[in-house]
Amino acid sequence: MPIDLELFKGVVGSFPAGVAVVTARGVDGEPRGLTSNAICSVSASPPQLLVCVDKRSQTLPSIRTAGSFVVNFLAAGREELSNRFASKHPDKLAGITWEPSRIAGGAPVLVEDVVAVAECVVAHEIDAGDHWIFIGVIEAGAVREGAPLMYYRRAYASWPKPALPLVAVGAASLDAADWAFPWDFH
Repeated sequence: MPIDLELFKGVVGSFPAGVAVVTARGVDGEPRGLTSNAICSVSASPPQLLVCVDKRSQTLPSIRTAGSFVVNFLAAGREELSNRFASKHPDKLAGITWEPSRIAGGAPVLVEDVVAVAECVVAHEIDAGDHWIFIGVIEAGAVREGAPLMYYRRAYASWPKPALPLVAVGAASLDAADWAFPWDFH
């Protein structure tokens, strides 16, 4: 028998996660977006990530029809923006500086509010309970300075500034690095 909803929220909420705004632009041309912390890297070759989207989301039809999306990894201090995209606010992009993605069909790239961006083309859709899982091939991306916005046990937090440079220990450049971490995942 599965655990109850409150225990489920407590268990998964005990794993700190980055906060992102996933955006897309549907056939009507309107940009849409949602807040998510259900994002995970899938593969380095090809570069893929997954994002989980609630089946009731107003952004879901736009991701499906566009076949693409942008993951905007929010910078620390952007709690209000996260809350706006988690709501049913009628114009989530009002007053926000953004640029249309050239890869993801014009989906918003939130240029002033992120530490990183991944512009993705949908490779797979998987039906999973009350969500759809989208696996996207990352065809463009950017990394910016700053600390990410984090979420832990229903509260926002900021990640401390990393002591290590972005390049992996012992690598001469980002191109020479397997990953930007001093440990091995293999």
